[in-house]
Amino acid sequence: MQLKFVSLMVEDQQKALDFYTSVLGFRKMADLPMGTYRWLTVTSPEGIEGVELVLEPMAFPPARTYQRALYEAGIPALALVTRDVHADFERLSALGVAFRGAPEARGPITSTTFEDGCGNLVHLVEPSG
Repeated sequence: MQLKFVSLMVEDQQKALDFYTSVLGFRKMADLPMGTYRWLTVTSPEGIEGVELVLEPMAFPPARTYQRALYEAGIPALALVTRDVHADFERLSALGVAFRGAPEARGPITSTTFEDGCGNLVHLVEPSG
């Protein structure tokens, strides 16, 4: 078996596409009309080849409740791994990304959390060593 798609619920698909491509540097893979919404995926140029992040529309009411609960509890919906969390923190902060704090050492990782502007928190992680 192979991991192919990972879904992330977003309030606005276009806003999410703009953030994940223009700010984070992901690439758009698929953008197909699906009725009112789109089948919209992005991929990380540094990630595992073939794995796509689906920017899912908030069409299922319980999903909105779940997303809000995660956000309000400070629980990230997504984790991204980086080679240099401090450099990414500086670069993304300069682009206006809202962080919940500066990177902190947490045992085997150094990490921070930021808002994607689409209702989600994203954990940015640099493994130690």
